[in-house]
Amino acid sequence: MQFQDKVVLVTGGSSGLGLAIAQELAGQGAHLVITGRRQEQLDEAVSTLGNHATAVVADVSSAGDLNALINQIESRHGRIDVLVANAGMGELAPLGSITEAHFDRVFNTNVKGVAFTVQGALPLMGNGGSIVIIGSTASINPGPGLGVYGATKAALRALVRSWVLDIKGSGVRINLLSPGPVNTESLHNMLAEHAEEVIRSLSEKSTLGRIGEAQEIGKAVAFLASDASSYINGVELFADGGASQV
Repeated sequence: MQFQDKVVLVTGGSSGLGLAIAQELAGQGAHLVITGRRQEQLDEAVSTLGNHATAVVADVSSAGDLNALINQIESRHGRIDVLVANAGMGELAPLGSITEAHFDRVFNTNVKGVAFTVQGALPLMGNGGSIVIIGSTASINPGPGLGVYGATKAALRALVRSWVLDIKGSGVRINLLSPGPVNTESLHNMLAEHAEEVIRSLSEKSTLGRIGEAQEIGKAVAFLASDASSYINGVELFADGGASQV
């Protein structure tokens, strides 16, 4: 198993895409630490993931929560082998209805949260370490109402391109995985009553004729996190059924 005895941190790992990623890595032998904002949801996730998983309540937009998280991992494990910076959020807000609260909420989670998660984890990572940041095809094609969300994901691309230079020679790799639409509860909730119609339209744009499944993204993350991609660094991999190519 590719992650046997490796310490893996997955932020936002209590549900949806994050939980699917955690399940894939757990199935390959990882010692998992997952985060989320709700204890009950985390407890349910840990019961699914098995004995080698622990959970820490943490909001990635909070510097205090992140510091406590990193300290707890250092105390318990002494290192981080793989970081999957998955925690993020999206809200529809077309131009004209964008509020300061919306802007701050999305940027604080999707950009500030990722930046300080990576910065906090790096001192616990060594040669052979891998960081996978979860972006989105919204970084290049956000669609109506997703301008702020898309901007946060485009920011992650810029950060990754700079960070691989900042840590050159450390032996730690950083890559960005950008999924297209994925069949998760959060997607359906965001689209609300328009979900069926929008998903049909998104499926038609895919060269595979469908949107993605969370388990497929988990497998793509496992590839980028593993030694199978040991010479891949600083890339943005689109996992979107080819939709970004047409």
